[in-house]
Amino acid sequence: MTIVPLIFTSGLASGINAYAVVLLLGLLGRFAGADSVPPALERTDVLVVAAVLFLLEAVADKIPFVDSVWDAAHTVIRPIAGATVAVLIASADPGSLSEVAAGAMGGTTALVTHLVKASLRMAVNTSPEPFSNIVVSLLEDLSVAGLVTLAIFHPWLAASIAAAVLLAGLLLVWFAINRIRAFRARRRERKAARAANGASVQPS
Repeated sequence: MTIVPLIFTSGLASGINAYAVVLLLGLLGRFAGADSVPPALERTDVLVVAAVLFLLEAVADKIPFVDSVWDAAHTVIRPIAGATVAVLIASADPGSLSEVAAGAMGGTTALVTHLVKASLRMAVNTSPEPFSNIVVSLLEDLSVAGLVTLAIFHPWLAASIAAAVLLAGLLLVWFAINRIRAFRARRRERKAARAANGASVQPS
């Protein structure tokens, strides 16, 4: 059942950059003879729209704070895209996996990945320089391209890597949340200490 790892990997990649997933799958299906790609994604109008939106995201995703606004706007779009791609993949291979199950898998994976990406991007935006956003965005684009391409030719290997990437992302979010909580706790302690010191030096 090779469509299961393909659905999982495409869902994860959609949570990072849904337009790149649609564009890459369509190009691989149309020009590389990938049989597992649904014909709907190979249509010229779909490829043109996906390419334009991909270019827009490629720019917005590299500008500090603009990327967070873009992510917020795509909280619904990316899971829907992941679910839609999954349903199309399942419909192209009837009998292997129901479209409902495929849509649930693709949409849920895309949503979780999107939330991880958005959380990490907000953490990156705390950096005073803009270059970290560009580097992170380029790494995301390259990871999507590599995973989607690998999923077409080696789906189980791609799914294994995708699962490891998702786990690493969840661990990073957990680490970042703990760091933020610790920072806020220290700041509250410093404020309380300053207030106590100020009260102690007040004239009686």
